Amino acid sequence: MASFPPRVNEKLIARSRTVGELLAPTSPFDKKCGRENWTVAFAPDGSYFAWSQGHRIVKLVPWSQCLSNFLLHGTKNVANSVSTRLPRQNSDSAQKNKPCEHIIDCGDIVWSLAFGSSVPEKQSRCVNIEWHRFKFGQDQLLLATGLNNGRIKIWDVYTGKLLLNLMDHTEVVRDVTFAPDGSLILVSASRDKTLRVWDLKDDGNMMKVLRGHQNWVYGCAFSPDSSILCSVGASKAVFLWDMDKYSMIRKLEGHHNDVVACEFSPDGALLATASYDTRVYVWDPYIGVILMEFGHLFPPPTPIFAGGANDRWVRSVSFSHDGLHIASLADDKMVRFWRIDEECPVQVAPLNNGLCCSFSTDGSVLAAGQDGSVYFWATPRQVSSLQHLCRMAIRRVMPTSQVKNLPIPSKVVEFLCYQI
Repeated sequence: MASFPPRVNEKLIARSRTVGELLAPTSPFDKKCGRENWTVAFAPDGSYFAWSQGHRIVKLVPWSQCLSNFLLHGTKNVANSVSTRLPRQNSDSAQKNKPCEHIIDCGDIVWSLAFGSSVPEKQSRCVNIEWHRFKFGQDQLLLATGLNNGRIKIWDVYTGKLLLNLMDHTEVVRDVTFAPDGSLILVSASRDKTLRVWDLKDDGNMMKVLRGHQNWVYGCAFSPDSSILCSVGASKAVFLWDMDKYSMIRKLEGHHNDVVACEFSPDGALLATASYDTRVYVWDPYIGVILMEFGHLFPPPTPIFAGGANDRWVRSVSFSHDGLHIASLADDKMVRFWRIDEECPVQVAPLNNGLCCSFSTDGSVLAAGQDGSVYFWATPRQVSSLQHLCRMAIRRVMPTSQVKNLPIPSKVVEFLCYQI
């Protein structure tokens, strides 16, 4: 594992350029409690952006039009005033190829959301495929919202209408994620200590309950090929699951406090996890080794102080689509951009009370949520090395063990592997 670097003055690090803001409207009597923005998400095709405004409300806006508004009207943009400039779509007869804004009342506090797209040629995993209430087409785009009361509501993004209401969890649904293969398999992570697997092509049938966490489950993420699921939670838990057999592959040990967020790299070779122990770890999930540590406190807290520092808890982590950069968001009022091969941030940005972050589909913008509003920054743009491009290409089709067993010179194998 990489050693912790000397203390760097982050005031000297380049500041990320602000792209825009979506500010939720406030009133003098609007209390902060319930206004937290726990989740932001971009649609897989880049057509929509969604975030929780607090008080049960999720806002869906066409992303391209949102960017245009930033360019035309400056960086600030009051979220509810966007509706005066964006056309709404209120009927099934409206054209689906014309993205329209929606305000969705989910009925309870929203903790998580995720977009899912449908690929009709992908076979459903359900047993009964004779009849279903919903026939999802190739252009289907869904939004899943995980709620405070344990329910998961599934919405049609194009019409803003409720399609399904999934009700098996008994506590807060802290995270939801769709399999990226277009199968419309949804996994939810809950404070009831379980993960649940749903098949939306089978009318939301719950296929499996994944048990293993002894405490709250905070987050989950699929590998790009949908074969592996990572789940993270309280008591330092980082678990990997085989999603063909629905069995646990291994536990990753190394964090010293609750692990609250995780995400795979675009090639599936790396896994980033964020923890209240003030660290982000980058793992090789196939061999369970920590390749890099990004510390948010210097010197790092020792294991005996497992709680870390309250003002350095890492809340969120996101992998850029170039596979070269990671964004982290911590309680010290900073957003940091890291390169996977450097120990210090390459860019930083200020953000008070940040709770979640996500890269745009093309990786050019980072969105971060805070108290019902969203802030956007331009991300670091660097040309990838030949080595990184080669790694990305080969790791999309084979794991670490297969790369190391290739009948090629050892130096070439070393060149193709992410190293400690």
